[in-house]
Amino acid sequence: MNAVGIDISKNSSMVAVLRPLGEIVQKPRPVSHTAAALGELADSLLRLDGDVRVVIEATGKYYEPVAQALYDAGLAVCVVNPLLIHNYCNNSLRKVKTDKADALKIAKYALDNWVELRPYTTVDTIRQKLKVFSRQFNLYTKTKTALKNNLIAFLDQTFPGLNALFDSPVRADGHQKWVDFAAVFWHSECVGRVSEVAFVERYRKWCKRHGYCFSNDKAAEIYAASRGLTVTIPKNANTKLLITQAAAQLTAVSKTVETFRAEMIRLAASLPEFPAVMKLYGVGKTLGPQLMAEIGDVTRFEHRKSLVGFAGIDSPPDESGSHKAQSRETTKRGSAPLRKTLFQVMDCYVKHSPQNEPVYQFISKKRAEGKPYYVYMTAGANKFLRIYYARVMEYLRDLDNAKS
Repeated sequence: MNAVGIDISKNSSMVAVLRPLGEIVQKPRPVSHTAAALGELADSLLRLDGDVRVVIEATGKYYEPVAQALYDAGLAVCVVNPLLIHNYCNNSLRKVKTDKADALKIAKYALDNWVELRPYTTVDTIRQKLKVFSRQFNLYTKTKTALKNNLIAFLDQTFPGLNALFDSPVRADGHQKWVDFAAVFWHSECVGRVSEVAFVERYRKWCKRHGYCFSNDKAAEIYAASRGLTVTIPKNANTKLLITQAAAQLTAVSKTVETFRAEMIRLAASLPEFPAVMKLYGVGKTLGPQLMAEIGDVTRFEHRKSLVGFAGIDSPPDESGSHKAQSRETTKRGSAPLRKTLFQVMDCYVKHSPQNEPVYQFISKKRAEGKPYYVYMTAGANKFLRIYYARVMEYLRDLDNAKS
């Protein structure tokens, strides 16, 4: 029985091998994250007598090439949460924190938890791509929101209320009518200094050129809104440069967001649980693929409580003797992006109030009990995940039965 502890860092890792009773098979040594070095490490571990298990901390993305290389070489690899290693007993009064000490600590943890170690499995290629696109989608969405607020802040000084004049949704190419309009009519004087007839004709040509619907009533509304405004920034070349560049940046990022959204839908549609997930209330073409990306293969969870724990919205019991806690905070030791996606789904429930949906009924019950906002939102997310697990598992079982 050989326990291999690997302390992961960015470009290299520290490797130590232990056997029961503290026998050191290989002293801690550094191994670089190159194909040749990892291949040599795998060969040396395969030559050891007895069962070999490699334990690695899930440290960001740095552990993935090491785990993949050793897994492909035929070794039993186990990836554990760093919190488990951190809380593992050191059996020492001195606080020692070095890569060598950490590698030995991981190996000791592997020996003490040999039976409970869960094997590492490579993530399905489509699911891995979907997760990457989901994370990038969230990143660019944040950037888009910041750029949108920046453009509106400029327009409030040159053409107040311009963005509120249009309600057209974002097109598939990332363009939005009010942004494209602001890039051309970037100051209220661009509209109000000409006659209404001249503006209506110019607006008609602009709509035709950009593929937007034209309406005489809308043109008249825009012209009326541009008259008598109080602006704080004059119409000049510097102002034009600021607003046109802000609009161009927002359109570019918006195009990236819509491209990622379309790719997420395409990837998610190729996964077997896609129809079942998309039937859930509050799950659309954005949140559905994001849920699938963050949850992954639901069949790897033994029961619904495991999925709730993975999201970090479970409240573990706290009892000792006569003490019994009546209320506890959620652990928040799971996937933060999944909790964010669940919060957005719950926000959809609260805004639309579907009376026949069990999740909304549960949220309404908690609100009637006087529970705080985050309490009933978290409770709703907990129930939603349990329904998600049940319906997806049932759908996958029916799918397997239909194939057999």
